[in-house]
Amino acid sequence: MNTEFNTETLEDLLVEDITSTGTMSELVVYNDDFNTFEWVIECFMEVLTYPSEQAEQLSMIIHYSGKATVKTATFNVLRPLKDALVDRGLSAVIETVSV
Repeated sequence: MNTEFNTETLEDLLVEDITSTGTMSELVVYNDDFNTFEWVIECFMEVLTYPSEQAEQLSMIIHYSGKATVKTATFNVLRPLKDALVDRGLSAVIETVSV
């Protein structure tokens, strides 16, 4: 029996575990030097369906802190939201919440 795992296999197993168990994850957006406040706010309103006040507050937190968690949910819920934000030019990643 072969008990060795290569890195790709291990990553596949970890992704499968995250997506199938419903583990909570965070959608994190990072600050950049090319997207305007208006554009980031518009993206949050369209993609995350946040009211303008919440979108504006998050954009300010990102600007001053360098990043912010904009939504917490399961990986499967966050993936299309992250993809939509990235498609609009934002720097977004999904991070698993460790308990």
